[in-house]
Amino acid sequence: MNKVTKKIGLAFLTILAGTSLYGQQKPEVIKKKGYELTFKSNYAALDPALKQRLISTFFEVYPKLAKAYNPKTLKQVSFLVDTAYDGVAATSNGKVVYSSMWMDKHPEDIDVVTHEVMHIVQDYGNSVGPGWLTEGIADYARFKFGIDNAGAKWALPELKPEHHYQNSYRITARFFNWIETKVKAGTVKAVDASLRDHSYTPAIWATLTGKDLDTLWADYVKNPQI
Repeated sequence: MNKVTKKIGLAFLTILAGTSLYGQQKPEVIKKKGYELTFKSNYAALDPALKQRLISTFFEVYPKLAKAYNPKTLKQVSFLVDTAYDGVAATSNGKVVYSSMWMDKHPEDIDVVTHEVMHIVQDYGNSVGPGWLTEGIADYARFKFGIDNAGAKWALPELKPEHHYQNSYRITARFFNWIETKVKAGTVKAVDASLRDHSYTPAIWATLTGKDLDTLWADYVKNPQI
C-alpha cells in the first residue's frame, strides 16, 4: 500500500469509527430553563419516544435537584446512549452514559436519569465519604424527585433482617427517608452539603440528630415504618 492509499485508508477507518460511535446520528443540543443538554447516541434503533422521555426527564428533574441540593451545579450536561456499555448507566464529569441494552429491556426505567444526574449535582470530587453514602443519597433523590418510579416498578424495599445501612442504593435510601420523616427533616441535605465541601465525618449524624448512625439504624430496625 503506497502512502496516498494508506492515508485514504486511514481516513476511511476514522470515518467508520465516527459512524460507529454515533450511529450516523448528529449530537443534538437542547437548551431550556438555563440548562443545556447534549444528547448523543450510537444506537440507530433507539426509540424516538424513549429519547424524548430521557431529554424531558432531564429538564424536569435536574433544575429541581439543583435548587434543592446544589445551585452551583453544572449548567451543561451530556447524555450518550451507548451500545458498547454493558452496565446500566454511569456518570463522570457531567457526562452520563446509558446502556442501549438496558434501555431496550427497561424502557420504563426513565428515572435512571434522576439517579444519574443527582451524581452530577452531588459533585463530591475526591469525597471524604464512603461510596454507600453517595449511592444512598442518589437513590433517595430518585425516590423523592423521580417522575415515574411506579411505572418502572421501582420502590424502596421493605426492611429485611440481612439489611444494613451500608448496603447502599435503595436500602440506604429507605433508611434516609425514615430519618427525614421520623427523626429530623433536612438531614440528608446537610450531609450532602458536607460531602461536597469535604467537611463530612461520621460525627455529623450525631450533630444533626443527636444519635450516631448505628443507634439510628437500631431505632429504625425497631420501628421501620415510613
